[in-house]
Order: sequence, then structure tokens, then C-alpha cells
Amino acid sequence: MKRLFKTYLEKPELAGLILLVLLIVLFQIRSQGVFLNQDNLRGILGILPEAGLVAIGVTILMISGEFDLSVGSVFALMPMTMAVLMVHGAPFPLALLAGLLVCAAVGFINGYVTIRFAIPSFITTLGMLFMARSLTVVVSGGFPPLLPADLPTWLFTSFVGPGNMFRMSFVWFAGIALLTSLMLSHTNFGNWIKATGGFLPAAASMGIPTARVKLACFMLCSMLAGFAGMLQVLRLGSPLPSIGEGMELQAVASAVIGGASLAGGIGTVMGGIIGTTLIRVIDNGLVLSHVDANWFKFAIGFLTIFAVVANAWMRKRAKAIKMEG
Repeated sequence: MKRLFKTYLEKPELAGLILLVLLIVLFQIRSQGVFLNQDNLRGILGILPEAGLVAIGVTILMISGEFDLSVGSVFALMPMTMAVLMVHGAPFPLALLAGLLVCAAVGFINGYVTIRFAIPSFITTLGMLFMARSLTVVVSGGFPPLLPADLPTWLFTSFVGPGNMFRMSFVWFAGIALLTSLMLSHTNFGNWIKATGGFLPAAASMGIPTARVKLACFMLCSMLAGFAGMLQVLRLGSPLPSIGEGMELQAVASAVIGGASLAGGIGTVMGGIIGTTLIRVIDNGLVLSHVDANWFKFAIGFLTIFAVVANAWMRKRAKAIKMEG
């Protein structure tokens, strides 16, 4: 039992991974073998990067001890900014850079206001959720602009790999996931993030620039959300002002289901990806199993509550065993 608790504390994403495997087996049986066929997997993996990148940013920010509820709105604002700039003649690379700078500015404002005035990031980013969504509609003029025909969409949306299983967006997703995971586990900055979220006064007394660490995490979170929004817009072919609504809550759910602690200091990039995959599997599996789609949100809500309760219980038990030892 002690070994089990120790393993859980070292790898909090394992519980989500086990549940993911069980659900895949369940849906494969319920769908009479359709769930794991090539066409269905291609559909799941085609949209996974968009939610997955948002979840990675939110997970890293949660590890640093903060929240960002504005990611769904930034998800829409970045590609809308790009589209409007391209309609006015800006080349794609310049529009992409401008869109990412807008995301970085949103993240900076979120972080600066939260840290400077010592208010909960929940409140700051809730306000930014409405502001960024409003800006998206204002920038669009109420109508989604038409994307230029000569965009290099193949760089993000074309199918690659064996049997054309993956979109190029999945390659971008895998690369970013690998880089952020290595950053979190193999660099001083990654250790600073975990220390800042784990116990802020101790991290500050050790000389860690906690304010700058949190600011960088806010900016990274917004930029990943914006980049993910661009991927979805290029896939759909139209920058709709309403995309990303509700995504912020699914991203938080993904992070929590993947083992991230609401108190900060605990979590992994892989955990956020596992949580996102779990949500996509449930969404797809319920449809294939001919279950009423309205149960989807119920399942996500139940899993989120269950994950928080289970995580709290496991950590409490592990601490008790440590004290006894």
C-alpha cells in the first residue's frame, strides 16, 4: 500500500491513464469494435490538439498556483485578429506574430493585475473572459471575415503519417507537449514553477522570482490558447467569434482529471493531455454507444469532482503513512 501511495505522489497522472484505458475498452465493446477503427481514431486525433494545447497551458499555470478562465475567449480573439489583419493585406507570418503578441499581452495583463493587486486570478481572468470575447466580436465587426485563399493551411491541417492518421496540427501539438514537458521536468524554470505553486513564501525566501515565474506562466497559457484557436479556425476555414465558448472549464477539468492540484505545486503536462484525451474519448464514445449526448457534461462534471476528492484522499493518506513511518 505504501508503494502505491508513493507511486501516486510521484506520478499523479497514473489514475487518469488507468481510467482512460478502461473507458477505451468499454467503448470498444459498446460500439461493437467501431471505436478503435482507423476513421474514428482519425476524427478523435484530428481535434485533440486544439483542446490539448489549451489544457497544457492551463495545467502549467495551475501548477504555478493560478487559474486562467479567459483561455476560451483568447482562443477566439487570436485567430480573429489574424484574419482581420490578413484581410487588410498583412502576410500570414506577420499576422501570426501579431496574434501571438496579442495573446502575450492578454496573459501579461492577467498576471500583472493578479500579482500587483494581490487578487485571485479567478476574478482577474473572469473579467478578461468577457473583455476578450467582446473584443473578438468588435474586431470582427459582427461578421466573420473571409480568410485569404493562399494561406499555408497545409502546414497545420493536412493529413500525414501512416494511413493519413494524423493532421499536421497533431505534429505541432506533440512537439509543444514534448518541449513544455521537458521544460517542466528538466529545467530550473520548471522547478521554479513547481516551487512557486507548492509554497510561495518558501520559494520567495529561496530567491526564486515568483512574480516573474507566474507572469511567464500566464503569458504561456494565453499564447497556447491562441495558437490552438488558430488551428481550429484553419481546420474549419472560418474565424467564428463564438469558438472556444466553455473551453476554459473543460481545460481546468482536463488538468484536474490528469492529476493537477487545485492548490498548485502538483501536476504534469502529460496529465493535462491524458485529461483532455479522456474528455474527447467520452464525447466520442457516448455517441458511438448511442447514449444521449446530454450525458456528456454530466460525465465530465462527475469525473472532475471524483478526481478532486480522490486526489485529496490519496494525498492525505500518503502524508499519514509518511508521519507513521
